[in-house]
Amino acid sequence: MSIATPPVNVLKASDFASDQDPRWCPGCGDYAILAQTKKVLAKIGADRSKTVFISGIGCSSRFPYYMNTYGFHSIHGRAPTLVTGLKLANPGLTVWMVTGDGDALSIGGNHLIHMIRRNVDVKILLFNNRIYGLTKGQYSPTSEHGKKTKSTPMGSPDMPVRPISIAIAAEASFAARAIDIDVKHLEYVLERAAHHKGSAFVEIYQNCNIFNDGAYSYATDKQSKSDTTLYLEHGKPMRFGKELDKAIRVNQMRPEIVNVKDVPADELLIHDEKAPNPTLAFMLSRMRHPDFPEPLGVFRAVDQERYAQLVRSQSEQAVQRLGKGDLQALLRGSETWTV
Repeated sequence: MSIATPPVNVLKASDFASDQDPRWCPGCGDYAILAQTKKVLAKIGADRSKTVFISGIGCSSRFPYYMNTYGFHSIHGRAPTLVTGLKLANPGLTVWMVTGDGDALSIGGNHLIHMIRRNVDVKILLFNNRIYGLTKGQYSPTSEHGKKTKSTPMGSPDMPVRPISIAIAAEASFAARAIDIDVKHLEYVLERAAHHKGSAFVEIYQNCNIFNDGAYSYATDKQSKSDTTLYLEHGKPMRFGKELDKAIRVNQMRPEIVNVKDVPADELLIHDEKAPNPTLAFMLSRMRHPDFPEPLGVFRAVDQERYAQLVRSQSEQAVQRLGKGDLQALLRGSETWTV
């Protein structure tokens, strides 16, 4: 019997930890996300010299400081613009964008939508705690209707944004959801996102134990989560419950909950993350507790042309047709140009 020699340069999660101590509130869900991200990067053998983390503003946006990679802490809502520019300038880099529900969906909403629809090759981690944590507890775009906070003492008059719905409506080529403390599933989703070519959008239910503690208790409590969550598996029926005795089927283009024993097996809805038409994925994104179990996992994963490759291809074609050009000659030349 021969013994395999292990690779010399096996990476560990600790290899991706910077010399900065994470500064989040004790018990914050961000710690779990950070730990699983480092674990996944080590698992896939990520090259730290070609990995970049870019963030906006918020508790989640401290992420680049804690990663032993390149990083950039940008301004509120503008991380997608830096990500797009970086991928255009150097498509060989692996870029992760870390953001929150306020940073991405309020001031940054327009930028996020266009980055996703362009299929910029980036991994997008959106921490959704349904509150503004860094600025001490104001309601956010994902806060529930009627939510009482410091900025909405009589209850929020807004209807909440659903991040997965926004991503899929923007033609996301990859959209997924995970929960901070379900670390094994979170690791699986992050690894799937890491391998995806194109915009990989991951919404992570993250608990802010200071300003919105228990926002997702229905989905994390051991007694209730089997009935309130639905783990998506490609090619398999959408079943849930402690005994997997309940399922989803479509009736007149609407989802409904059925008992497995009461309906034929071929009536159960089968998950297809690779469907070219995003209708099913969008329908799943609208399923919300308490009316339905909330789907977790990969909603959609399809191949699409990527923005940076398309733009660079156009530039190369222009150079082949017209030559490389001379920027200095252009700047020093006439005050008018023929286009």
